[in-house]
Amino acid sequence: MKQWQKLPVFQKAMEIQKLVDYIVKSVEKTDIDFEQEIQAEMIENNINYMRKNSLIIPAKIAGASGEEMLYDIKMENAALIRKAARDLITDASGIEMHGFKDTEYLDLLRTEIETFRILFAEWVKTFDPWNYNIDRWGLFNPPGINYDDKDPDDDIPYNPDDTFGDL
Repeated sequence: MKQWQKLPVFQKAMEIQKLVDYIVKSVEKTDIDFEQEIQAEMIENNINYMRKNSLIIPAKIAGASGEEMLYDIKMENAALIRKAARDLITDASGIEMHGFKDTEYLDLLRTEIETFRILFAEWVKTFDPWNYNIDRWGLFNPPGINYDDKDPDDDIPYNPDDTFGDL
């Protein structure tokens, strides 16, 4: 088992993925009126997005879990995870709005996402802000680092002859 698979945040993400899969199957078998084309399309979009977002969350956790990963990459993955989790709640509300009657499953999803949110916030606190490259887009820099700061590595002299010699 890989190290990231042991993380509580990853394990909770996998539980959410299974729950979403069950909800999607339930919606597909429900008595919601799929005859109205627009309503059917909206519900189809909701469940497709739910599937997609439930897969994004554990994948991005795995992608951000390497110790050698830079802070900005970890934070970018974290932002995508947060968006996917929040979108799951939005899509659950959409399904409910269109008449899905098994709302206890949607309430369970909301509860699981809230539990996940806390695990997620604790996981993000473990990111090493000093293992970074300056994010020139300015979104995911550690506190106190700006997109236009001078990179200290720029002062390190580099002579390819020193590295490669007479090759």
